[in-house]
Amino acid sequence: MPHTPLPTRESLREVRYDIRGELSRRARELEGQGRQLIRLNIGNPGAFGFRAPEHLQSAIAGNVHESDPYTHQQGLPLAREAVAAFHRARGTPNATAERVFIGNGVSELIDISLRALLNPGEEVLLPSPDYPLWSAATILNQGRPVYYPCRPENGFLPDAAEIEKLITPRTRVLVVINPNNPTGANYPRELLQQLVEIAARHRLLLMADEIYDGILYDEASFTPLAPLAGEVPCLSFGGLSKVWRACGWRVGWAVLSGDPVRVGDYHHAMDLLSALRLCANVPAQFAVPAALTGPETIRDLTGAGGRLHESRRAVIECCAASEHLDLVAPAGALYAFPRVIGDAAVGFDDQAFALELLEDEDVLVVPGSGFNVPDSLHFRITLLPDAALIREVFARIERALGRHAARARSRHVA
Repeated sequence: MPHTPLPTRESLREVRYDIRGELSRRARELEGQGRQLIRLNIGNPGAFGFRAPEHLQSAIAGNVHESDPYTHQQGLPLAREAVAAFHRARGTPNATAERVFIGNGVSELIDISLRALLNPGEEVLLPSPDYPLWSAATILNQGRPVYYPCRPENGFLPDAAEIEKLITPRTRVLVVINPNNPTGANYPRELLQQLVEIAARHRLLLMADEIYDGILYDEASFTPLAPLAGEVPCLSFGGLSKVWRACGWRVGWAVLSGDPVRVGDYHHAMDLLSALRLCANVPAQFAVPAALTGPETIRDLTGAGGRLHESRRAVIECCAASEHLDLVAPAGALYAFPRVIGDAAVGFDDQAFALELLEDEDVLVVPGSGFNVPDSLHFRITLLPDAALIREVFARIERALGRHAARARSRHVA
């Protein structure tokens, strides 16, 4: 009998995750051949020599003996109370441990939160560019992503009036990623207040992906969404992966705020889905109180002279010196999202460029189209390498773009 492939879920054809996609697989092949690559595709601090703070490591080590049983499906009580207290200090209304969900990273909680809400064909408003997990989770939970533009000429900030025009009777959620991945945009209070008012008028659930809330540059300040939302239902996401450099521990949280009557059924739905996966990773949950009540460690990295600050400065300076790149300087998060301009932009294809950069210059970046933008002129890099390596990377990028610009000029002359 012929060996026919097993059919897979049809909606997977609509899902893309270029951060770990075909280019990353090709990179592994090249590394298997002995090539030394510079991987700038993932915001993975541990891969670049960063470590989780010692007081978090000690909290886990000191409680491993308590970690054998399953815990409550929403998470360890002491971890949930620490998250609730952190949010109460921010002004989040109704922030109690009962409204906190601990997950295996924010990624799992995004999936659970959409699965608990969406019926087939219902719509989720997402920023463009977005972190592609949001699009994937929407599609795989039978929803439809609807993108609101965040244009570089507006500092990658959205226009509230444009967002409101996209709302239909099937719209259920307005997602805000702040500080933004991939652009580094940091949303001002006035804009966030406008988004709250839209959600209130149209009875939408707000979802605030705030995993980078402590990673800010040049005196930028972060405004959490939930305190502004008040009684408007809002689900706020955070975790240990980025601010505390503990990606591999897989600890994230979501806090459900807003009118108790309106969010009651949704809370029960999330609780049911949390119970179905039994519980999140237990040992690492003991690090949550240590993280939220312990010493501040991220500002030494993001402040003047800190490693992340200097890497970001190197990116900004390299793009400013380039004849082929334009950059909206990231105000937060761990990424930059340069745009190709001039002759190099003629006939530019971000997927083909990323492959050429990998094959010819040993540098792996993520094509901008992987973040659901309407053009193919961007690429994303992480700010995690040190400044010297960043400058070397951009020398290679400049070389590759120079070749592309020369080919474009030759075609024009011909």
